[in-house]
Amino acid sequence: MAAAVSAARNGQSTLLVDGHDRDVLGGLMTEGWLNSIDMNYEPTKNVLTKHDIMNKGIFSEWYNQIEGDSFDVTTAANAFYQMVAKEKNIDVLMKAKAIEPQVASDAGSAAAQISGVTLTKADGTKQTVQAKAVIDATQDGDIAAAAGVPFTVGREDLGDPKSRMAVTAVFRLSNITPERWKQFGKTIAAEDKGQGKYGINEMSLWGFDKMQEYPAVNKEKVRMRGLNGGRQKDGTMLVNALQIFGVDPFDPKSKQEAFQIAKDELPHVLAYLKEKYPDFEGVELDGIAPELYVRESRHIQGEYRLSINDLLENRDQWDRIAFGGYPVDIQRTSPKDNGAVVIDPDKYAVPFRSIVPLKVDGLLVVGRAASYNTLPHGSARVIPVGMAEGEAAGAAAKLASESGMSFRQMSASKETIAKLQDMLNKQGMDLKPFALKPAPFMENKSYEGLKTAVSLGLATGGYKNEFDLDKASNLQRMVNLLEGMRKFKPASMQGSAAAVIANVKDAAKQPLTLDQAAQLGAALLKVDAPQGTALQVLQAQGVLSKATVDGISNKQELTNGDTYMIVRDVYKKVTEAK
Repeated sequence: MAAAVSAARNGQSTLLVDGHDRDVLGGLMTEGWLNSIDMNYEPTKNVLTKHDIMNKGIFSEWYNQIEGDSFDVTTAANAFYQMVAKEKNIDVLMKAKAIEPQVASDAGSAAAQISGVTLTKADGTKQTVQAKAVIDATQDGDIAAAAGVPFTVGREDLGDPKSRMAVTAVFRLSNITPERWKQFGKTIAAEDKGQGKYGINEMSLWGFDKMQEYPAVNKEKVRMRGLNGGRQKDGTMLVNALQIFGVDPFDPKSKQEAFQIAKDELPHVLAYLKEKYPDFEGVELDGIAPELYVRESRHIQGEYRLSINDLLENRDQWDRIAFGGYPVDIQRTSPKDNGAVVIDPDKYAVPFRSIVPLKVDGLLVVGRAASYNTLPHGSARVIPVGMAEGEAAGAAAKLASESGMSFRQMSASKETIAKLQDMLNKQGMDLKPFALKPAPFMENKSYEGLKTAVSLGLATGGYKNEFDLDKASNLQRMVNLLEGMRKFKPASMQGSAAAVIANVKDAAKQPLTLDQAAQLGAALLKVDAPQGTALQVLQAQGVLSKATVDGISNKQELTNGDTYMIVRDVYKKVTEAK
């Protein structure tokens, strides 16, 4: 919607196509009942300005028409409709059965060219629409994939191609009266105990953490988290909390099975909820959203891939088109997993290059399928970022047409991007450059090691970015780090660090020496090193650098930071190896 409105306001004849069997605009937010928005606010120490929204423009225009960070889905649908209906340059086609990109190879270019789409309408008839630009705002990057854009799926870039975050079936509870809502507030406050972890406002609640312990009937497929609830005007509440695993987002049968899993499980969930929280007596299950909330599927490969280190360092980008600041919230990937908040960035920029896909011209990809690695996607996948990207894409279509440039050419031109940013600022966005003071952990001597560990998914800092770099590590933790690296280069790490401590009791309580760390590293790499010589051997082979070894202050008790520096050296060595 943001892309279409932006393009239309820039004078482009625009067709907005919805490829699902939906009756209203809004997609996941209206048909998936995802009615609570993960907001991005400007970093500030001033409590009075903490709600200054990062992404202005069309997102803020829409946001100002709804109730707040949680909204009534009918209000949201009406706001979407009204914004689109006002634009005389937009035609809307709902319920398209198929959207197939028209792609032709260009003998003079390494990239193919998309020239439009062939639509299969609800009645089965087909129509080909020619277009100077196509913007793929589908959740899964469907148009880009069909056009031949390269992509990864789920956590593939972390060496785990079959893993992706849980899918959620949002459900609705009835009889949420004003009196009950007030009681919810008292219960949540008592549960929170002043920690600031749980909360409630007029429209939203987050808490009831005992639900994390819900004993699922379908133990292989279901886990509950604490409730994220958004009130509706009709006295109901939509709840994002039921996590379902092993769902293939590209397989309709798999998604249908997920709905059945939810339908079977939810009566038990409600019974447990009432048992643990008497506030819910009298509340009834009142339906399941028509669409699943799929958090993760395709990540396209673009001219730039947003990295976790971009977020770790709160980096600006010269071609900024959107800003993020939401925590890197990695939800569970299996029932045995508890998820993690990797980091909580203050502010980072999303570059135009991240919506320009490789290998296909005439196409932009916005939303969660844009060019992000899986970890930063945990933050950048939120709605305000996607809508800001959509607005930028719509304006870029105008500028590309006007300048006779491809999106790829635009992405390499600072002059043209400056024009785009000027257009967007005049539309109401605020794309000023920024620079934030480095976080304390960035000034630690082990920071380069931390960057490697975080990018490999081996270190997390939580909501407070507490990496404990100067705290003591232990034998078990070092083994876990080394074994966690194996999936990235299994051919180069065929040994076993775990085998070295197989007979060690309470390895997690044993301090880690440099010699032990070297022995574990040698075992992982299958380097022949007699007892007591591993450190010298790894240094001689260029696995461990002199700077890393010399930087370890206490070689009899390594810190977490020391171990991350060792991880950096080992990873660098195996990735450089042919």
